[in-house]
Amino acid sequence: MSTSADILVSLIAVLHGGFLILEMFLWTTPVGRRVFGLRHEQAQATRVLAANQGLYNGFLAAGLIWGLVDNAHGLAIKTFFLACVVLAGLFGGFTANRRIIVVQALPAAVALFLMWMA
Repeated sequence: MSTSADILVSLIAVLHGGFLILEMFLWTTPVGRRVFGLRHEQAQATRVLAANQGLYNGFLAAGLIWGLVDNAHGLAIKTFFLACVVLAGLFGGFTANRRIIVVQALPAAVALFLMWMA
């Protein structure tokens, strides 16, 4: 397994842990509203949906960490969770904000490439 791939997988896990924090705990705060470009009313109206989305991002982070520490099945686990990140990033990019493709889908696709080229 490539060290650069594992470093990128680790960074993606941290990124998704950050999404969890932003979406579950900071959504209605000035920081969360600024990151997601929301008005106070929008943030209040969507906070439960955002918390649910944040929980899913936490599951992605947990799966990637699991893949990093499981020596027997790590490649398969990381492949599955990175593929989930790519698909979620593409869906979000085409339905919500194109920036999601660059922030979420592209790093996961690069990590998949690095893992399978090692």
